[in-house]
Amino acid sequence: MISRIVFLHIIAVAVVAIFLPLVLFWLLNSEIDQLHRAAMRAQAETLAERISVQPDGKITFNLPDSLRGLYSEAYGRYQYDIRDVDGRLLFSSHKKTGDARSDTVSGAEVTQTIDGTTVRIRVGEDLSHRDVITDDIVSNFFRRVGWITIPILLILLAIDIFIFRRAIAPLWKASEEASNIGPARTDVRLPTEQIPREIMPLVTAVNQALDRLEDGFRLQRQFTADAAHQLRTPLAILRTRVETLGNNAVRQALHDDIEGMSRIVAQLLEIAELDTLVLDPGETADLRAVCAEVVGAIAPLAIAQHKDIALKGAEAPVLIHGNSEMLQRAVFNLAENAIKFTAKETSVDVEVGDDGSVRVRDCGPGVTEAERELIFQRFWRRDRQRSDGAGLGLSIVRGVADDHAATVAVDNLPGGGAEFTLRFRLAEQGA
Repeated sequence: MISRIVFLHIIAVAVVAIFLPLVLFWLLNSEIDQLHRAAMRAQAETLAERISVQPDGKITFNLPDSLRGLYSEAYGRYQYDIRDVDGRLLFSSHKKTGDARSDTVSGAEVTQTIDGTTVRIRVGEDLSHRDVITDDIVSNFFRRVGWITIPILLILLAIDIFIFRRAIAPLWKASEEASNIGPARTDVRLPTEQIPREIMPLVTAVNQALDRLEDGFRLQRQFTADAAHQLRTPLAILRTRVETLGNNAVRQALHDDIEGMSRIVAQLLEIAELDTLVLDPGETADLRAVCAEVVGAIAPLAIAQHKDIALKGAEAPVLIHGNSEMLQRAVFNLAENAIKFTAKETSVDVEVGDDGSVRVRDCGPGVTEAERELIFQRFWRRDRQRSDGAGLGLSIVRGVADDHAATVAVDNLPGGGAEFTLRFRLAEQGA
């Protein structure tokens, strides 16, 4: 908007910069002509006071010595003609030509009636005379004065740009607030303070639309959480009844299916909590302690599948900005995913870096380049025939990373396997 306003304003300034000097030149020239005519008329009236009519009707003109030099041919600047009503020349300051009318002479004419006798007095000034500066002022106006209008207009343009920026500053603030709105921050609204009256209806409509979206997100999240909670009880009852079955093979198969369903329900609850999580900016967590707890909790699962899991890296606490419980869920899902795909009799390494990073390495088949973004999508699975997961674990990892302003990346190791890397902000850097 500022660009369009400034562009149009530059065009307006260019047009004004061209026509304003011309208008000023015309006004200056008109004013000079008016002042000149007024001065000449005043001189003619002064000369009229020196005309008298004798009793015999003879017209006399007595020019005092103080004015005689002004109208002398030696000086040559001012001239006068005095004529009767019929146009006959009575008195003149330039006997050689007998006419004050010339291309370079400009003046004024006054008609006076003296004792019943009408005379016409014309006074002129030779504009080419060296003492005349009015014509020089006009002719030199563009060169000496007219150019100043351009920098003045440019200064006005800069001032206008400053005013425009100040006027739309509240809109920039509203734009910054709008950039913070997302699925995890549906409570943010555009500010209405100092918003221009013309923009206020739009801001109000956007805030009302955000209210409706927030209600929709809240209902969706509540439904997911409620559904997950409601499924927990039937699964617990089903697990208890399965334990009473006599056939060990059937009982184990049903038990495995129930555990898978329970895991999916638990992950749905985690997703519902992530969607409503608002981190405290001052909250910190010890990343090494979180990873140590995850490794200790998941070690029995790895051992049961004839696999190992090891904690490596930093020995001292690594403080980062984040929520310990959510960080634990993210690392647990990475470790669980690594154990699922690593080969038997191999190890999964969880390495904590002093820079706030966590690397989880496995000895599995790795991840192809085309799948490195797909694996973080909810319910995405490479093999749809597998029933040991719903494709929610890595989406939870991505959700935790997004909530913590962290990054998550995956690369293949040279010797085979995949390496998932989470990078968080160190608490010292944030402080």
